[in-house]
Amino acid sequence: MLGSTMNSCNADRPSPEQIERLKERLAGLPDEDKIKKEAAALKALADPTRLLIIYLLSEGDLCVCEIMAALKKPQPTISHHLNILRRAGFLKAEKRGVWVHYSLASDDLPSMIKQVIEASDY
Repeated sequence: MLGSTMNSCNADRPSPEQIERLKERLAGLPDEDKIKKEAAALKALADPTRLLIIYLLSEGDLCVCEIMAALKKPQPTISHHLNILRRAGFLKAEKRGVWVHYSLASDDLPSMIKQVIEASDY
């Protein structure tokens, strides 16, 4: 908690000590490119269809046609969502014949998503 580690402001701006502590905190933060990449990854998960795809793949790899049938959505829609998840690094793709089969890049992904949601107390 911010209040427990820093004194509360007594004036209209932080004290010199508070500013020094803030500089130390800022120095330890990831750079802007890393923050943007992390935000893009979270954005990739922030869609109900994409979360359903993650949960479907938690039981093993599936062909695009199977994902289409399970979610009752057309191929272009499913491919769009799969591409977003793949570009974010959450999925692996393997072409088999005419279809592409997808699997999770990490088997821990569904439990990590659950931890993030539980931490948010949403």
